Amino acid sequence: MRTQVLLGLLWIGACSQASAADSAAVADLAKASGCFSCHSAKEKIVGPAFSSIAEKYAGEKDAVSTLTQSIQRGSQGKWGRIAMPAHASLSNDELKSLATWVMSNKP
Repeated sequence: MRTQVLLGLLWIGACSQASAADSAAVADLAKASGCFSCHSAKEKIVGPAFSSIAEKYAGEKDAVSTLTQSIQRGSQGKWGRIAMPAHASLSNDELKSLATWVMSNKP
């Protein structure tokens, strides 16, 4: 029984470390893609804060898909008059990772 508990705790620790590493890698992708030029975690710059975006889409079933499309194609009029440029050069996996990461930001 102790062995099972210990293995379970080790597995949880490994998952949280992997998750933190994945999150850091996606944050680096966001920086490299210029996301932080217009957005920040908690405050509006040119575009809304990531936490505001996560809050707006929190109840939507297809939030990650919607954000993926907005990142890839750009968007206009969702958050005001200033348009978000398209990021068409990012791969589908990168786009989905960024959208998922944005949705993980807590308001």
